[in-house]
Amino acid sequence: MVGKLIAENRRARFDYFLEDTFEAGIMLTGSEVKSLRVGRANIAESYASIEGNEVVLINADIPPFAQANRFNHEPRRHRKLLLHRKQLDKLIGAVQRDGRTIIPTKLYWNEKGLAKLEIALAKGKKLHDKREATADRDWARDKARLLRDKG
Repeated sequence: MVGKLIAENRRARFDYFLEDTFEAGIMLTGSEVKSLRVGRANIAESYASIEGNEVVLINADIPPFAQANRFNHEPRRHRKLLLHRKQLDKLIGAVQRDGRTIIPTKLYWNEKGLAKLEIALAKGKKLHDKREATADRDWARDKARLLRDKG
């Protein structure tokens, strides 16, 4: 259940076939939470990786909070994702066995005001898959335009 959206990875659907989605909590510091409250974050180039028995978010950009001065955080530090054990096992198995990638799709506040990250198990698209997706989208747009003009 998505509350107030902070950041979205719109390129994920273009670059990957998204399969299962999971809601994960994120371990954040105080200045990171304040920076997110202002609505500043970028998850476009980020991904999640398996480190030991946990999943870690890598390369997500949460800019420093201006008023936090010397207590500020590192903008692109690795952040641990909080998941249930069964979900962790499923993700770890899919990455190690099937070669899947874990891609963050949305960063948002839930109803309780907690920062949550929607992650998806993804399989990379080849160039011809991307071309096909673009062609399908263009055809759907043209078809809708033709039907609207004739109707």
